[in-house]
Parts: sequence; structure tokens; C-alpha cells
Amino acid sequence: HPAMKTVLAHITLATRDVPASARFFEQTLGWRPIDRPGNIGRDAAWLGITPDQELHLLRVDDFAPSHCEREFGRHIALTAPLAEFPELKQRLVRHGAVLIAPERPTPFERFFFRDPNGYVFEIVEAGHPPETP
Repeated sequence: HPAMKTVLAHITLATRDVPASARFFEQTLGWRPIDRPGNIGRDAAWLGITPDQELHLLRVDDFAPSHCEREFGRHIALTAPLAEFPELKQRLVRHGAVLIAPERPTPFERFFFRDPNGYVFEIVEAGHPPETP
């Protein structure tokens, strides 16, 4: 079977408060609202991460974060230029995120944060060489 070329199209996250979650990602990571389908049937927001990647937020009234949200568990990794880390950290904290120190050392800079919903994200220094065994 030949290798398929797949690309991440979107991430869907549940939240109890769609407008607050959308504001958080807009104000901290600069993701912009985009038109969403009209057949959702619940509070929802679509945000553009890149021209080809999106974040979909959906209201789920009984949403609760998983206990698996952590470095050695489920998290979403993003890249950012190292020079932007200090300002990004300040912006994240100002908008309700909690910064988390990495548990393992790497030859490049990175940090984690927990968003107001309890999801964990990793910010990795953009353009770093791959880790080697």
C-alpha cells in the first residue's frame, strides 16, 4: 500500500463557553474567526489557524477536561519563534492560561500551558532541528 499524504485539517475542542474560548484563542494565538457551516445545531465557532488548518469549538454542556491533559498524555503542540516566547507567555497568563514547565529536557526551547478549558498546549521553538536518539 503506497504511503498516503495526509495533512491535519482541523482540531475540534469541546467547551462549555464557545464565545469565551474563541476570544482566548483570538487574543492569545491570533487565530481568526472564519465562517462556519449553518448545520451545526449548537453554539460553535470556527477559527483559522493557517490557511489550511482550523480550530472548531463546540458547546458541550457537560464538558469536563480529561485527566490525561499533560505533557506525557494528550496535548496539542504548536511552533512559535523563540523571540516571541516572553510576550506570548504574558499574553497567555493575562487571558487565563496557566504556564507549565516541561518535564523532560530538550535541546530547544519549549513550554506548556493549560487553557481556561483545561486543554494542554505545547509551544515549541520554531525551526529547531529534530531531536536525535
